[in-house]
Amino acid sequence: MSASNVKEFGRSAAEEGVRAALLSALEPEARNVIQNSGLNIHAAIYLFFAGAMGGAINAVAGGGSFISFPALLFSGVDAVPANATNTLALWVGTAASSGAYQNRVRLPQRIMVPLLLTSVAGGLAGALLLIRTPSRTFLHLLPWLLLGATLLFAFGGHVTKRIAVNITHDTSNAAIVVAAVFELAVAVYGGYFGGGIGIMNLAMLAALGMTDIHAMNFLKVVLGSIINGVATVTFVVSKAIAWPQAMVMTTGALLGGYASAHFAQKLPQLWIRRFVIFSGVAMTVYFFKRAYC
Repeated sequence: MSASNVKEFGRSAAEEGVRAALLSALEPEARNVIQNSGLNIHAAIYLFFAGAMGGAINAVAGGGSFISFPALLFSGVDAVPANATNTLALWVGTAASSGAYQNRVRLPQRIMVPLLLTSVAGGLAGALLLIRTPSRTFLHLLPWLLLGATLLFAFGGHVTKRIAVNITHDTSNAAIVVAAVFELAVAVYGGYFGGGIGIMNLAMLAALGMTDIHAMNFLKVVLGSIINGVATVTFVVSKAIAWPQAMVMTTGALLGGYASAHFAQKLPQLWIRRFVIFSGVAMTVYFFKRAYC
């Protein structure tokens, strides 16, 4: 056997080993879907690690969609199904993280109920709007959405700090109404695309006069989980999910989010934020060129 044949045999064996490892992490029903879908091993490995990286980044600093969503597009999934699939894959990990705060935070119903209701209504409206958007139109909107999300991620922290410093009054009924209207707009955007909704919600909560970072993070996660959860259900019912890709990426996102929970403290968050911002800028430039050049 020649050296080239040995090399090719070794590479094929390695690919089969990785494929077997990926499939073994899935439930039997999901495994059958992947095996019968025609999803090749290279795309499966790519999406698995993109999902793992997205889940890990979301758990540490947010912004995982800058990695996972373009990965779906690059693997050949159309724009609208890619957005729907990305929402499903990363929603699972986000929803799971809310349990870390549930025993420490108690918020008045007069604040929670309006925000929860508007999150449900807006998430549904945004998801329905996405489903009715042609893929070509969405590809032209995408660079603007990515640009907005990147700017929010890069500078949103400064906004929330200023609001929190300047507003310390008790939450009035008028403030709750304004927050609910703002949350409705955030939820529509979140159901449609979703990049940066965490920053938007933190700004809204700071404007309500909240200063407890644990309570704010809890509400941010809960509201984001509801928005994306409603959108995910809508996408599933509307058959907008690319299931083989979703199963691989969701598995990666879960493992990445779980692993990052143990190693997050060892990584400087500034490095992670800079990596996310760099990825957002790179993806924005790429999709502007793809849409308009």
